[in-house]
Amino acid sequence: MIYLIILLVVKKIILLEKIMFHIIANPVSGKGNGLKALNKVEEIFTEKGVEYTVHKTEYIGHAQELANELSQNPDTKLIVMGGDGTFHETLCGIDKFENITLGLIPCGSGNDFIRSSGHPKKIEKAVDIILGGNASYIDFIEMDNGLRCFNTCGAGIDVDVLLKREKCKILKGKAAYFYALLYSLAHTKFYGMRLTIDGETKDMRVFTIGVGNGGFLGGGLPLCPGAKVDDGLLQIGYVNEVKRWKIPAALMVFLRAKHVTTSWGGEVQGKEITIESLDGGYFQLDGEILYETKLTMRVVSDTLKVFR
Repeated sequence: MIYLIILLVVKKIILLEKIMFHIIANPVSGKGNGLKALNKVEEIFTEKGVEYTVHKTEYIGHAQELANELSQNPDTKLIVMGGDGTFHETLCGIDKFENITLGLIPCGSGNDFIRSSGHPKKIEKAVDIILGGNASYIDFIEMDNGLRCFNTCGAGIDVDVLLKREKCKILKGKAAYFYALLYSLAHTKFYGMRLTIDGETKDMRVFTIGVGNGGFLGGGLPLCPGAKVDDGLLQIGYVNEVKRWKIPAALMVFLRAKHVTTSWGGEVQGKEITIESLDGGYFQLDGEILYETKLTMRVVSDTLKVFR
């Protein structure tokens, strides 16, 4: 038995030595955590004799360009290191999905997607999953404008927060986010939305709404708590307009993911969704602002293979 175990270990080492991993790394993600995480991954790979090439992102959109280029080559093992924004860019860049097996190592600020996908936060465990070699398909969202989304597409206060944070020039990082959140809550707006799910349309007036492949946004807010990344469905979570004096209590319910059982919130499923802002509000895709007022999207299954 001991000889069989030794043989299997040696065989795995030999196989790893033959595999080249490409790493797209955002060194400034998570306020510098990206660079620390990259150093740790390189240390582990060097110790194990794993061959790899690092592609550091240098500007917005660079991960998308790198993913497009790397996906042209068959049997590419592509590791993405960063936050939800880097994951989003990489997904949008992949041209030939049949060539790619994707590994995810989260090192951003929010890391919302992995809360639903089940990928570990710890670098060592994430690397173990990748080197273990087991992969399966997960879903993603594809827009009619060609954009893709890993986690959530949302509208309402989450976009208001992003817009306010973008305008904040004095504060940075989490301080800027919390300032933008408090400001947006103090100046709460409700948005008219026209939602079409698999051909059925209804108008709504919402505090927030999201279409999720994953269930969380904004660093752990459970807008679509029932979302699963491999069920072939999109989850639509929402909080309707409520009286302003009820907002604090409603938020406490929302934070516990209980809004889906209330009279002012809910969650439904579908495969093809059209969502239109009737008041000129914008959307966010994986935390990135999209200056459009109408989106049609669908779930894409059995296309993206990920180490899990």
